[in-house]
Order: sequence, then structure tokens, then C-alpha cells
Amino acid sequence: MKFLSKQFVRWDDLDAMGHVNNAKFLTYAQEARFLWATEEFSGAMRETSLIEMVVARAEVDFIEPIYEGGRFVDVEITIGKIGNSSFNMLFTIGDQGKVFAKVMTVQVAISTETMKSRPLTDKEREFLTKYLESN
Repeated sequence: MKFLSKQFVRWDDLDAMGHVNNAKFLTYAQEARFLWATEEFSGAMRETSLIEMVVARAEVDFIEPIYEGGRFVDVEITIGKIGNSSFNMLFTIGDQGKVFAKVMTVQVAISTETMKSRPLTDKEREFLTKYLESN
């Protein structure tokens, strides 16, 4: 299963080279991740929420530039790997079959009381498994 989000490319996302600035791709991923966490995860799991997570790592593979603002791009989210207290989120940023970038983040679940990592619950694992890339 995939989560699909539409993200708006603003004209001010473009840099002096005339294409979307590299940092903006992480913004598109972040906005999509927030929508996924609030719409999909929180709705399914009222008693807990992976909104209580932090990004421990982020990688971007830039495949093709985006040269225009004032348009939408698709951001597809899948889960790549589920660990004890962390999981990999995979983002494909593209439009109409063209891939502009692939982003991978390592998300770590945290306790808001201790502000330290905590193990993923069985319910969280079950939910994340629906989004595994291999499914």
C-alpha cells in the first residue's frame, strides 16, 4: 500500500539555477509525512501516534530537475524497513510517471515524557507493515 500526497511547487522554490532548490525536496517529503501521520496513522490509532517521531537521517537522490513552479508534484510514501524503535520512510517525488527525486528518512519513535527513543508498539508495527514497499 502507498500513501499519495500532492505537494505544490511554489515559484520561490526555484533557485538561481532555474530549478527547484535541493532543500525543497526535503520540504515536500516533510509535508507529505505530516499528512500521512495525521490522516492515515492518527486516524487508525487514536491511543498512540507516530507524530511523536523524529528524523534521525535523511538522504535524497536527485534524478531529474523540476524547472517550473506553480504546479503540483506527487509524493508517494512507502515503508522500507521496520526496526525496534525506528523505520525507514521512502518517498518518490514525481509527476505523470517521471521521477524527480527519491528521499529516504529514518524515523525514530520517541517518548514525549523522556524525549528518548522508545520501542514501536505491536499496533504501530502492524500499521507500518501495510505500507511496506514489498506489499
